[in-house]
Amino acid sequence: MTYFTSWEEFAKAAERLYLNDALKCRFVTKYRHCDGKLTLKVTDDKVCLQYRTEHAQDIKKLEKLTGQLMRHMASKEK
Repeated sequence: MTYFTSWEEFAKAAERLYLNDALKCRFVTKYRHCDGKLTLKVTDDKVCLQYRTEHAQDIKKLEKLTGQLMRHMASKEK
């Protein structure tokens, strides 16, 4: 499990992974206050994508990615 160094690459890969199989995809966020680190993980049990940051401005990027994934979830037809 390696970490992405570029936010854009991580966001595109995470969205692609979700669109491939939405029912198996999981999105986990973890924040450690003592370290000031935010860790994001998107997995479908076969592929694991991770991103770690210490920058506060990345929170806005996280909100945007979460919004995109939520729009995909809301627009999925069952």
